[in-house]
Amino acid sequence: MSSSDQEHKLPSEAELAEMSREDLVKLGGKLDGVEIVEYPDPWPVKGTRAEKRAERLVAFWFLLAALAGLAFVVAFVAWPSEYVAPDQPGHFWYSLYTPVLGATLGLSIASIGVGALLYTKKFIPHEVSVQQRHDGGSDPVDQATFVAHLADAGVRSTIGRRSLIKRSAGLGAGAMGLGLGVFALGGLVRDPWAQTDSKDSLWHTGWMSTDGERVFLRRATGDPEAVVLVKPEDLDAGAMETVFPFRESERDNHEALSAALKRSDNPVMLIRLRPEDAARVVKHEGQEDFNYGDYYAYTKICSHLGCPTSLYEQRTNRILCPCHQSQFDALTYAKPIFGPATRKLAQLPIAVDEETGYLYAKRDFIEPVGPAFWERKS
Repeated sequence: MSSSDQEHKLPSEAELAEMSREDLVKLGGKLDGVEIVEYPDPWPVKGTRAEKRAERLVAFWFLLAALAGLAFVVAFVAWPSEYVAPDQPGHFWYSLYTPVLGATLGLSIASIGVGALLYTKKFIPHEVSVQQRHDGGSDPVDQATFVAHLADAGVRSTIGRRSLIKRSAGLGAGAMGLGLGVFALGGLVRDPWAQTDSKDSLWHTGWMSTDGERVFLRRATGDPEAVVLVKPEDLDAGAMETVFPFRESERDNHEALSAALKRSDNPVMLIRLRPEDAARVVKHEGQEDFNYGDYYAYTKICSHLGCPTSLYEQRTNRILCPCHQSQFDALTYAKPIFGPATRKLAQLPIAVDEETGYLYAKRDFIEPVGPAFWERKS
């Protein structure tokens, strides 16, 4: 039979509209050269105890996904997440914060998967069919019959009459989606204008001086109680060290000393350039006096997504972010030269205290550190 003869036998759009789902399924199979070898009903006898047990089992996993998803949201919001030192009361509960988040969200996702697999195994007919392969696009009749096949599969799977499974699946998927949404957006929702004039806003960091008190550069020794400040002679040429803010008023304050080390926008890279490299430095306009000799201080918070730019390559004077491979040129005001980052790293202005000889921050960063947010202009 020629293709033109076959087209004459195809139903018109009006005839397609009048055909039942079963007729469309048969027509679609015939047009596609599909032969259904076997299409058994998983539950030929309806309403048996085995069928009800299977339905309850699927619903159980979907409900478990919902409970785990809601538990994740509660833990994300209410569980103690502020850092507590190992020797302080409350450290045990703080140490469980990340495991609880991982366990609840993981259980929610896994339960959705198990429920879907069990439903497929217990209620979807395991059809066996043979289809001849053909090329070309889909005609309107093919599209109509394909939709009918999908509808037929839904009817044969009996999902329409299993309200318990539908509701539990919707609840489980909704709770899991809520958990994923909270996880993705919960840490990003912050008012940048709140406490604008304090160091707790997005516009400032812990390097902001309060009441005129000098903020010194402090080494991270692993001991939150230890206060080791930095002098220019402490670093060799080409070296880099991570430093944190310190005020003399915080010297015996355990809580303040620990908070300075854990605050996310506090870490700063203190780099001492080699003399031959320092002679090639290009400074950013308005930041010509931010360095002290061969010493330059840049935030460790990547301007792309906030990862720690923890790597410094001495030979090339490149600052590297290990998360997404952004690279910044330390000789050209830490501007990005590779990777997804599009803004330079914020530079901290530093100097040496005349009385003690220790390095200190002359002022806070003059721009917000880290990733962009709607209100910032750079």
